Amino acid sequence: MSFPLARTGAEAHLFMDLRPCRCGETQFPRQSAVVMVGGELVTRYAGCCAQCGLDREFVFRLPEDILPQQAGADVVFGGPQPSELLDPGEWLQVADRQASQVPMNDATRNDRAARLALATALAAVDEVLKFIPDRADAVPAESFRTYPGQTLYGREPGRFRRARLLAVREAYRDLLA
Repeated sequence: MSFPLARTGAEAHLFMDLRPCRCGETQFPRQSAVVMVGGELVTRYAGCCAQCGLDREFVFRLPEDILPQQAGADVVFGGPQPSELLDPGEWLQVADRQASQVPMNDATRNDRAARLALATALAAVDEVLKFIPDRADAVPAESFRTYPGQTLYGREPGRFRRARLLAVREAYRDLLA
């Protein structure tokens, strides 16, 4: 049995946060452990939904090369390969949600929460760009595997063009500079 790859803990947590319990609650207190399952080294996250008490569990394959996390570093969800957990539409929704939390004024530069939200939005846009093949100008339609991702792509396919994504990324970088 092969488990989906979580390139970093941040990507695994984001994936879990985007997968609500049957009751609709998205957050749950989780414990993690690295365990062997079927001869494969995996990370297992488990806990009970705070709202309904349902047991929740997620198991992810570990990457071959662990990305080092450094204090104060930029937000990083993974290496150069596209995510196996989230599709490009989900990543763009994360970017939108994070950027919408940021007041667009000079106070942003000194507000730690705003800077983290903007850095997360920037990292999420970078994740969308990883789905664009070399020499292509947009994310291929077949990259969208989830209902939310397919819905966003169906509504606004132009948002997944390389030039537009690069412009959004630059705007976020400028705000962070």
